Order: sequence, then structure tokens, then C-alpha cells
Amino acid sequence: MTIKEKMYGDIAVLSLKGNLMGEPDTTDVRDKIYSLLQDGIKNIVLDLGKVRWMNSSGLGTLIAAMTSVKNKGGELKLASVSDKVESLFMITQLIKVFKTYENVDRAVSSYK
Repeated sequence: MTIKEKMYGDIAVLSLKGNLMGEPDTTDVRDKIYSLLQDGIKNIVLDLGKVRWMNSSGLGTLIAAMTSVKNKGGELKLASVSDKVESLFMITQLIKVFKTYENVDRAVSSYK
């Protein structure tokens, strides 16, 4: 799993590449999000366009991250969710929990 960070004003975009299927990937994502929150960055977009697959550990990490961001007064949004990952969100009903956008630009502009 590789994580690239890009800032758009006060919005952080984390582009994930690989599979989100447990250690150490889930820890890396969680640590990165917590680090942003500690730096006062509360609006975060996760670009999942290059995440090929995710299991329950990956879903748990996203839920925990969303909860942490909300508790700090921010919002976590997902962008470019692949069909495979989106089908997982549908099955688990998490499609109703996460705000998803077709691409990063739409997710970033939704904060305005």
C-alpha cells in the first residue's frame, strides 16, 4: 500500500494504491489520518481509485477514520471508488454511511 498526500487549501487528499486488507496497510492509513487530525486538518478525501480490493479490516479502518474525523469536527469523503470496492459498500450497506464522489475534484469542491 502506498499513500500519497496532496493538499488543496485546508483539504487533504490521500491517494491510496494497493489492497486494504489488514496489517500493515490499515495501520499506515489510520496513522496518516490521525497525523493529519493532529495537525489540525479536518477535511480529508480518500482517493480509492487505485485500491483493488478491501476486506473487513479495511472497512473497519475506514469506519474508525470517519468516526475520528467527525469527532474532530471534520468530514471524511471517498473519491473514485472502484466497482469492486463499491459492491462491497453496497453489500455491507456502508454506501449509506460514506459520502462518495466520482473523482477527487468533485469531492474537494463539495467542501465549499
